[in-house]
Amino acid sequence: MAASWCIEKRGSIRNDSFRDNDNIPETGCLSIIVLGASGDLAKKKTFPALFNLYRQGFLQSNEVHIFGYARTKISDDDLRSRIRGYLSQGKENEGDVSEFLQLIKYVSGSYDSGEGFTLLDRAISEHEFSKNSTEGSSRRLFYFALPPSVYPSVCRMIKSYCMNKSDLGGWTRIVVEKPFGKDLASSEQLSSQIGELFDEPQIYRIDHYLGKELVQNLLVLRFANRFFLPLWNRDNIDNIQIVFREDFGTEGRGGYFDEYGIIRDIIQNHLLQVLCLVAMEKPVSQKPEHIRDEKVKVLQSMLPIEDEEVVLGQYEGYKDDPTVPNNSNTPTFATMVLRIHNERWEGVPFIMKAGKALNSRKAEIRVQFKDVPGDIFRCQKQGRNEFVIRLQPSEAMYMKLTVKKPGLEMSTVQSELDLSYGQRYQGVVIPEAYERLILDTIRGDQQHFVRRDELKAAWEIFTPLLHRIDNGEVKPIPYKPGSRGPAEADELLQNAGYVQTHGYIWIPPTL
Repeated sequence: MAASWCIEKRGSIRNDSFRDNDNIPETGCLSIIVLGASGDLAKKKTFPALFNLYRQGFLQSNEVHIFGYARTKISDDDLRSRIRGYLSQGKENEGDVSEFLQLIKYVSGSYDSGEGFTLLDRAISEHEFSKNSTEGSSRRLFYFALPPSVYPSVCRMIKSYCMNKSDLGGWTRIVVEKPFGKDLASSEQLSSQIGELFDEPQIYRIDHYLGKELVQNLLVLRFANRFFLPLWNRDNIDNIQIVFREDFGTEGRGGYFDEYGIIRDIIQNHLLQVLCLVAMEKPVSQKPEHIRDEKVKVLQSMLPIEDEEVVLGQYEGYKDDPTVPNNSNTPTFATMVLRIHNERWEGVPFIMKAGKALNSRKAEIRVQFKDVPGDIFRCQKQGRNEFVIRLQPSEAMYMKLTVKKPGLEMSTVQSELDLSYGQRYQGVVIPEAYERLILDTIRGDQQHFVRRDELKAAWEIFTPLLHRIDNGEVKPIPYKPGSRGPAEADELLQNAGYVQTHGYIWIPPTL
């Protein structure tokens, strides 16, 4: 679970979970190696997350050093200059930025030859020696800000040249980014190649959605609140929607996106991980393996996706991008119904919806309850009770419910019970997902990372549909940018049982 801390001043942080974890030695320096350091992911996500952890005191200058590794031939100062603009700006952070950048050293080399990795190991070892770190007690964390195609060769190089001895509490861990393959076969091949070199406890498959504050809150909501426990089943819930919407298109990433599409890019990983947390049974404890065991059971209980319960879309203008083929069949929008064959969820449709170039930007979970039996107020047309968890933006949880409209008449209206984080937790900075997840890798907590059998089960659900799309057997429907997507998607929602509320709009409360 997320660490509990209080901040008094920089370098003075009490972090009980961090220090009490047996996986972390009290001594032994920490080396964080960002592979692909000159790329966009490293500059925009990895280094800023590391800086925020440093600024809050989780990474101490007397024990951590950061190494960038890439093919680009640049100097330490060149890399620091490239990163500086992506770090938190402001006069109050100027000193921290300068201090943090001095912790970064750059090594240039290829991803498939020993020469560069020998230089990298030498640089890491010099840092460890300078900190008087006992051999075998040091910690080495390799972050792959790289395309998956080079994962196997990089893993071989690390295994051959850059491992830390682990007999005195030290460790070597790798963090790999999605996409983990393109289908079941390619994913299993990649997992086998990495698994031959590293044990499962050393591998952290990162899905940044699992680091989001409201996603991390799901287990607490479900299993620490008595009034949810008896309601969270097929007897009370009619359907569940998990939605991801963007109001912009591929914006220069058309070539990359066309290789994967919206299902591989968003639904098979991000939204499916959220679904597992919504649908899983209570684990026997908070231990990572107990939680991941329950997630796997959900995936293994899913039925194959039926073509008639899938609507694909492609926004008009998508193929105007010169990097996108003129005959592209890649969906930029998808709505589909997933069904779980178990005692709790039999008959409840889980509606997954994701799309680009739509009329709004948001990610949320909508739990829609069944109609009230014997409705004496005749208010069902106003809409059903819904529990909505807004993941981004404007993080919030609210319950849509029917209340008496203020006044002398006995009439009803839909309103909400609202927990908006911006209002309730004023002045509290919600950590970025990457900050939390990188900290978890240092702590050795794999709860919010994808296990190999979990990955395999996820690909088994989607691979048949993806192959039919790749073969042109299922076609996307054109839709206009700035719309809700294809009208057929709303028809699918209606057929699945979702009742849209008309005349009600949730507005985040203001201070």
